[in-house]
Amino acid sequence: MTKGTSSFGTRHRKTHSLCRRCGHRAYHNAKKTCAQCGYPAAKTRSFNWSVKGKRRKTTGTGRMRHLKELPRRFKNGFREGTVAKKVTASS
Repeated sequence: MTKGTSSFGTRHRKTHSLCRRCGHRAYHNAKKTCAQCGYPAAKTRSFNWSVKGKRRKTTGTGRMRHLKELPRRFKNGFREGTVAKKVTASS
């Protein structure tokens, strides 16, 4: 059998499926690791030789549910449990 066109017809098994952490179709079923994010490793896979790859996955590309509220809370000294004073109309 040749190594070229005729061999490609036999490839009908899926090696990669969806990753539960990053959502890409890069989770290797046999190796049980994701080629995109490195799941199940605790740290997300990223390398310095791929600047654009790090830019796609860095902080600020997602929802930032907690982090986007921090500048406002920092401005007020992280105060909690207080109620703003009522402002009366001076007229």
